[in-house]
Amino acid sequence: MSVMVAVMSAPDDPTRGLSRFLGGFAIAIAFFTKVPIDTPAGGTWQLAESAWAFPLVGAGIGAVAAFAFLFAQLVGLGDWPAALLSVLSGLALTGALHEDGLADTADGFFGGRDREAKLAIMRDSRHGTFGVLAILLSTLLRAAALASIGDAIHAGLALIAAHAVSRAALPVVMRQMTPARTEGLGAAAGSPRRSGIIAAVAIGTAIGLAALGPMRGAIGVCLTGVIVLALIGWARRQIGGHTGDVLGAFQQIGEIVMLLAASAR
Repeated sequence: MSVMVAVMSAPDDPTRGLSRFLGGFAIAIAFFTKVPIDTPAGGTWQLAESAWAFPLVGAGIGAVAAFAFLFAQLVGLGDWPAALLSVLSGLALTGALHEDGLADTADGFFGGRDREAKLAIMRDSRHGTFGVLAILLSTLLRAAALASIGDAIHAGLALIAAHAVSRAALPVVMRQMTPARTEGLGAAAGSPRRSGIIAAVAIGTAIGLAALGPMRGAIGVCLTGVIVLALIGWARRQIGGHTGDVLGAFQQIGEIVMLLAASAR
């Protein structure tokens, strides 16, 4: 889908602020999920302008996955089947958007010999060995973390925190890195404003701390931040910037880190 959408309101319209708020939230939902939702019409709007809403949409996705985990346990399934069904529910809701990005990034970064070769591989919709392994590892690590937690309430809170914090990191990446190519999702998404980044990080951190508790939440958020910063440097060395696939890979890694932190004994 296009990341360029429209917002219609007159310059002197007193409801313009509310329209932009609701429009930004709608765009984030439309982009990150498969939920059929009407987006504003008229003018142009870049995805980056909805940066503040990323963790809120993530928390909603986590809540759906949490419900799937709870329902699976209520009907008598064990921890592992419940965990896998929870992960699959997230895949269904997002259309495996981030998993696809993770696979393309793994194929490109590990399979290409130079920058141009890596970018060419990442454009290919087909997944290679590295991509398949990346998706498999991501799914198993998330499911293992949830199964290790076991309790539906704590697992559900971990899912909400993981989905929110991992998406709150994306505006930071979009601001710190330039697009690796002039076309594609990464370039069209734009660069978020400083206020949007601060809001996203604040909201994501607050959700992480509230869901996991001050100590475990702080550990998860800090670990995610450190790893994301390290990955920014790695992506720069690999392709000189970010793409939509790279952003998807960052989300996946952030989600894994948060779930592992939540499951640590």
